[in-house]
Amino acid sequence: MSVLDLARVDIRALAPYSSARMEARGGSVALNANESPWPPPGDAGAALHRYPDPQPAVLVQRLAQTYGVRAEQVLVGRGSDEAIDLLVRAFCRAGEDAVAISPPTFGMYAVCAKVQGAAVLEIPLRADFTLDADTLLARLTPAVRIVFVCSPNNPTGALVPLATIERLAVVLRGQALLIVDEAYTEFADAPSAATLLDRYEHLGVLRTLSKAWALAGARIGSLLAAPEVIALLRRIMAPYPLPTPCVDAALAVLQDGGAALVRERIATVRGERTRLAAALPSLPGVRAVLPSQANFLAVRFTDAATVYADLLRAGIVVRDIRRYPGLADALRISIGTPQQNDALLAALAACREAA
Repeated sequence: MSVLDLARVDIRALAPYSSARMEARGGSVALNANESPWPPPGDAGAALHRYPDPQPAVLVQRLAQTYGVRAEQVLVGRGSDEAIDLLVRAFCRAGEDAVAISPPTFGMYAVCAKVQGAAVLEIPLRADFTLDADTLLARLTPAVRIVFVCSPNNPTGALVPLATIERLAVVLRGQALLIVDEAYTEFADAPSAATLLDRYEHLGVLRTLSKAWALAGARIGSLLAAPEVIALLRRIMAPYPLPTPCVDAALAVLQDGGAALVRERIATVRGERTRLAAALPSLPGVRAVLPSQANFLAVRFTDAATVYADLLRAGIVVRDIRRYPGLADALRISIGTPQQNDALLAALAACREAA
């Protein structure tokens, strides 16, 4: 059974839109895309009057090298969110198929499924927020076409061991796609699930430049998957998903000098994560700090609502995650610079003393 047998029949048969940039390349006079023949006024950029390459070969190759895969296993889009949406649209029939998630987890899996008209099967994490693979596999139904696993998980920070991911891949072969969201994997001490791609054609891995690579504003994310899956998703992808300035920004940070600086910053984040995890429990009102392999900490408070408001008055914005199951008393705190983290600790101490 091919992984494409899991996809929607109508999508497999779909004739994709053929953009002007895909139909013809080269030539010194481009008159095929109804573009302006002149560059934009001012200093906007000499090439911006031309549509960009849908999947720039240089960027695809650079990302493939960064993630340790082949270029044909890479799809680049507008953040990981676009890949999630494309996967659900390509593999889930409205009113018939479903995705499986393990809450509390990243909300876009469920949002994309519901927009598509697919059901959402929820198999909660354990009480300690680790993935319960036994329960997940036991509760899956034939309607499930995609299983989403977030590692490290957002918003809790727990890692899913690679052995667990491979176990899921073995069982799900021929039944469903297994999509592992590794948006925060650069901050973790574990190998990527991308090391399993050549063994499991139904496995996909989501990566992004938004976190460790500091390009949240550029919206560059990737799906690493079997070439057949990549080709299928390109059929339904927008004709020109990657703005030229965003591609240029990605290429700039992925060069050797940029990668070295990113490694230094990751080391700083890890060190600060350890420092905050040790310091926070000594503050009055802090009930617990959840173990994290990401660039954030989920923290339980005796009065999370008051702490959130007090921090906001102090000019510090954290994430209110009390709506997530099992986290009704928690806030998620991103790891900032050492100076920002010092300010956070001082503000927490002050608002607790004032209380």
